[in-house]
Amino acid sequence: MNEAPLEILFAILVFLILCSAFFSSSETAMMSLNRYRLKHLVGKNNRGAKRAEQLLERPDRLIGLILIGNNLVNIFATSIATVIAMRLYGDAGIAIGGVLLTLVILLFAEVTPKTLAAYYPEKIAFPFTLLLKPLLTIMYPAVWLINILSNNLLKLFGINADTKNEQQLSREELRTIVNETSPHIPSRHQGMLTNILDLENATAEDIMIPRNEVFGLNLDDDDDTLVEQLRSSEFTRLPVFRDDINNIVGLLHLKHVSQLFDQRGQFNREAMMDTISPPYFVLENTPLHTQLFNFQQEKKRLGIVVDEYGTMQGLVTLEDILEEIVGEFTSNIADNIEEIFPQKDNSYIINGTINIRDINKALDWQLPIDGPKTLNGLLLEHLETFPDAAAGIRIGNYGFEVLEISENIIQTARVRALIKKRH
Repeated sequence: MNEAPLEILFAILVFLILCSAFFSSSETAMMSLNRYRLKHLVGKNNRGAKRAEQLLERPDRLIGLILIGNNLVNIFATSIATVIAMRLYGDAGIAIGGVLLTLVILLFAEVTPKTLAAYYPEKIAFPFTLLLKPLLTIMYPAVWLINILSNNLLKLFGINADTKNEQQLSREELRTIVNETSPHIPSRHQGMLTNILDLENATAEDIMIPRNEVFGLNLDDDDDTLVEQLRSSEFTRLPVFRDDINNIVGLLHLKHVSQLFDQRGQFNREAMMDTISPPYFVLENTPLHTQLFNFQQEKKRLGIVVDEYGTMQGLVTLEDILEEIVGEFTSNIADNIEEIFPQKDNSYIINGTINIRDINKALDWQLPIDGPKTLNGLLLEHLETFPDAAAGIRIGNYGFEVLEISENIIQTARVRALIKKRH
């Protein structure tokens, strides 16, 4: 080696530095690959992705191969650089060569190639697998031996390298991914995806039509009253009950209303009883994603929400759940009634029967939703009594003023978001 021309030694040194850059960039690129995008590309029969997935099935072997190769070429490069430096500078060349080689390796074999690989992992990893796979086959005995030794060392620390590390995303992590990919997903679709993830956090009680707002048919009413209610109904499905809403006997779909009248146009109560379908009951604490599946399985579109004692609390429909995902889309008159009225002083006059979640969505507020579901219930819980008119209270960062009470219900309240004081 001492007699070899300097030109050949420099050529060998350059080749070794390029090899070091190859192994360094390979390591960064392979470890930087997005595993979920990799699976997607494998599904599209991308050859480079398939090779990368095979190598990543045993990352310990891949890392072992890369580190063996990188250390070998760096050690040989050090030896060659020492010979060159000593022939040029004598004994002082050992220090000079070490410093210069360190700078060269850092710049051309470590920092630059690894940075490039981190920015473009697929463009670098997929072509490089063409060399990594045969190299792994050739160097497999050395890789196997190194892995056996290193895995046994890991076992001393309670780590089993043979156990597969399955990367599973939590709901919050998946939400972060959806938000991070916003340039590639339309904002409306992004909102729908996050709303689907939120279904698990809401229950039937959160979105149900409250009992006091349920419109139904009372069999104790006379025929004329029932006919008038059928003609004026804005809903396609009506609960049918006797005496009290808790005593529901079934549901009537208005598509069958023509069957309720005889040839002379007279209302037939017995025909109505034969037409109604059995009621479908839903527990109030059923998560929305579960209830959506239940509606699908049972082929239902409306459920009677009951508490643990079987007392009717309200109604939940398939449309209500779908609106939690895609937003308001119904054209029912009842759904277009305004319940939040902005005022000039930046406050809002809000109906007491409105759902707290609807207020939070409409105004981007953070009112508590863990307890009562309506504004009336929230205020009564904190007031702990039925207040006189104009009673005021503060809940969190929001101020409330009761404006109207009737029938033991807070009908309207003035609400404003309070400005937090800065210390």
